[in-house]
Amino acid sequence: MPLPQSVSKSAFFHALIAITLFGVCVPGAYAGHQQLVCNPRSLWFGKIVTGQSQTLPVTLTNNGPSTVTVTQVGVNSGAFTVGNFKPPVTLAAGQSANLTVTFAPATIGNVSGIVTFTSNASNPTLNLPVGGKGVNDWALQANPTSLGFGNVAVGGSSTLPLTIINPGGTSQTVSIGKVGGTGFTVSGVTLPLILAPYQSFTFSVTFAPQSAGDAIGSILATSPSSPSLTVPLSGTGVAAGQLTVSPAAINFGGVTVGQSSSQGAKLTAGTSSVTVSTASMSNPAFTLSGISLPVTIPAGQSVSYTVTFAPQNSGAASGTLSFASNAFNAPTVQSLAGTGNSPQHSVSLSWDPSTSQDVAGYNVYRSGQSGGPYSKINSVLDPNTAYSDGSVAGGQTYYYATTAVSSGGQESNYSNLVQAVIP
Repeated sequence: MPLPQSVSKSAFFHALIAITLFGVCVPGAYAGHQQLVCNPRSLWFGKIVTGQSQTLPVTLTNNGPSTVTVTQVGVNSGAFTVGNFKPPVTLAAGQSANLTVTFAPATIGNVSGIVTFTSNASNPTLNLPVGGKGVNDWALQANPTSLGFGNVAVGGSSTLPLTIINPGGTSQTVSIGKVGGTGFTVSGVTLPLILAPYQSFTFSVTFAPQSAGDAIGSILATSPSSPSLTVPLSGTGVAAGQLTVSPAAINFGGVTVGQSSSQGAKLTAGTSSVTVSTASMSNPAFTLSGISLPVTIPAGQSVSYTVTFAPQNSGAASGTLSFASNAFNAPTVQSLAGTGNSPQHSVSLSWDPSTSQDVAGYNVYRSGQSGGPYSKINSVLDPNTAYSDGSVAGGQTYYYATTAVSSGGQESNYSNLVQAVIP
């Protein structure tokens, strides 16, 4: 939270007045050794809500060699009262008396006064300067009233929102802000912050531990017309965890183009929990599923996921799956590989049997163009009236014809042509 970089002349003047007023216990006009002294020499009560009060102790001591009688005590401001002290009070040499001073402001603003002790001491008038500040009966509020960041990995950070609220009916100005504690910072607010009646303002508080261990801090917000607001902060820095992927590499082998193959894998946290934020894939032929990110993996535990290989082209394919996290070894990378195989095509042929009584079998002929030339594709005479051609290639067109062969080896003319288009 930014702090004021300069002090106005007015503020400096008031500071000088405070130093003059509350720096010493003034002994009236007596300039020599003080026989009657007070401890402390002055009292500053700070900010007190109007209608409430605060009481501080004072000790009055006779430092002289003879007895002193305090005959009167008075205060020149009605905001201050003296308690536990009813003159006349006699103090032997070296003796002390304990009393109290109470500040109960009735109005808003700075209040100062003098408590005067009258006695037969060598310094017959002893003045005790007192002061305080009356402030609104509504104080600035914080929501939440404290911030606990829990465990945060060293080198990482965690950010939480904090809201300052003005619950009163008059404007409040937060003029001074201070953040205490190692690793705690604020952002999103600039001082002075002026809050209209019933207005609130939300900013961010970040804990970024630089070492392992517990950390405590606070945010102090000060308004001239309100008691100071303190918001406790806490968090624990933990050593950054390690994230491992198993297996380190996945090889899908051969997968036919247009089809897919899936394999499982897992992420494991080491001795500290790890938060996995995102994952990225370098090759779109591989996809990730079965895991929802971000995910926090407790120490020593694992989460599973699935990688799928769906080649769109034939040939070797490779890629990497990279996990971003708050682990010290981030990013954690898994290697991926596979081969896209061309799809296997075949043409199934069938024909009517020959009407000849002397048929030993049939031959099948194929050409890449209508009208030939044709090549026989069966290695031996086929006694059946059906044939499957598994040696075709995708994207090609073929033309087929059959012949009948007699037992004497005589072969008929080509049958009608059949066209087959391979996708």
